[in-house]
Amino acid sequence: MVILVLTAGGLYIAERAVSTETQHAFHRAFESELELLRTVREIRHASLAERCAALVRKPRIHAALEDNALDMLYPSAGDELGDVLADKEPPGEPFARHSIHARFYRFLDDRGNVLPAANAPSVGVMEATEEKQLAFAGLPREQQTGYLWRKGGSAGGEMVELIATPILSSETGEPIAALVAGFPPSGGKHRSAGMESGVWLEERLHMPAISEPLRVTVGAEVARAIAAGTDAAAQGIPVRSGGIEHLVFFGRLNPGSLFPPAHEVGVYPLAGLQAMQRQLRWKAIVAGLSLLILGMTASFYISARLAVPVRELARVSEENRVLRERAEGALQVTSEELARTSRFSADASHQLKTPVTVMRAGLDELLAREDLSASARDELSLLVHQTYRITSIIEDLLLLSRLDSGRLQPELSPVDLTHIVDTCVDDLHLLNDSMDLEVELDLPSRLRIFGEKRYTMLILQNLVENAHKYNLPNGRIRITSREQDGMLVLTVGNNAHPIPAGSWEHIFERFHRAAVGENVPGHGLGLNVARELARLLGGDLRLVRSDAEWTEFEASFRLAESGIPNPVAA
Repeated sequence: MVILVLTAGGLYIAERAVSTETQHAFHRAFESELELLRTVREIRHASLAERCAALVRKPRIHAALEDNALDMLYPSAGDELGDVLADKEPPGEPFARHSIHARFYRFLDDRGNVLPAANAPSVGVMEATEEKQLAFAGLPREQQTGYLWRKGGSAGGEMVELIATPILSSETGEPIAALVAGFPPSGGKHRSAGMESGVWLEERLHMPAISEPLRVTVGAEVARAIAAGTDAAAQGIPVRSGGIEHLVFFGRLNPGSLFPPAHEVGVYPLAGLQAMQRQLRWKAIVAGLSLLILGMTASFYISARLAVPVRELARVSEENRVLRERAEGALQVTSEELARTSRFSADASHQLKTPVTVMRAGLDELLAREDLSASARDELSLLVHQTYRITSIIEDLLLLSRLDSGRLQPELSPVDLTHIVDTCVDDLHLLNDSMDLEVELDLPSRLRIFGEKRYTMLILQNLVENAHKYNLPNGRIRITSREQDGMLVLTVGNNAHPIPAGSWEHIFERFHRAAVGENVPGHGLGLNVARELARLLGGDLRLVRSDAEWTEFEASFRLAESGIPNPVAA
């Protein structure tokens, strides 16, 4: 009876532990899928937003709008936006999943109404009811994101991601029109875990890939959760349909947009989890019964053969050791898979460097030709400039990937910070612009910190270049230093439009562009790279002030005189 009770208790505890660990493993996989989906969507949206922002700056579009030649707007835009619409689908790949070409584009007038297009095929065909959904009560001052469900097609319809970009007057800076472009959204089936994603729009779930009963059930749960204000962006909502458990998550796609609210909905099947739990449960039961039989047999012969239980215990211990080694091997394989995933962004960025270099070389050869017109030379020069921007983004992504993976190991040594600041300021004076800025330096003749010269230079270049880019005409840049708690604090301040208080905690995020920087060139990685490098060198970077008069950043470094060892090695 003692053996029976102990075995039953152990079997119950083991079954509960196995079930809990299996659920945790599947939840970790679920969260990884969500993070991957969110990252891909954010990168793609940033690319589309940058593309639209570049389109509205086309000179012929501005000329048609500012001269009130609206009848020439679409013909002029047809030449400027000729590559916006895709001609055909890529062979062997569903068009709507990865394409960054638009399905259509329309212009809004100064009251937010859609300007009709006479040459509809060249700007994308839309029904009248669909065009009405592009209009606003008034022109927005900021870029807006929305979604539109279009009926028709082999699947009964398609979801289109809308990006409305205001067109600002070159004289007053006020919105005079807007460009609305419709792009196929990212999403679909993620084969690594069977996740399906769709969009909840206007009280309806658009997810053609799942069955109708499951879509109805999921739609009801999402509607109930949204009405109750539940956040299911990470933990998921359990849903059962067709005898299979699913986890459902949703998150707002266009917060703060003037378009109707849209939510991304993901459905993650748990059939694999249930099958694994059943298999492990049966294994636990069989193992428990085997142990029970062995224990009762051993107890029967215990008086005559005292060594039998000892040998049996050794055998069971050896089996457990083998199982543990197998489990450790499985964990090692999982760890390697995660490492490969973290290297993906680095490998992808590295592979992009060669085609960008080849593209730049081809453009340089074209610029060397003497038979080019002035307009063609200007367009080629603009393209060459864009290749340098792409190269800058690639270099930042490679650096961030090395930081994320822990492969960046700087060798710290004393660095003259005053010399680096002087170099950055000298580079600033070489710029040929009309800002007419005043630069004030209040630094000792020699500031020695523990750092790495290249990465310290990157931090200072980002801060000084931002102080220049976001400054006001005839403004001022001031750089000072002070010692505080064994650290050297370098302050970089400038005149600028204030950063909204709600954006302070987001300006160091990757690809984030504050509202004050919409018309300033950049890709939203500079401050993130600078802060990560500052922390790698044992310091930090933070925004300490931004109001109508002054904006100020503080970068802290370890003083060389303190003799603090390399923080990475420590």
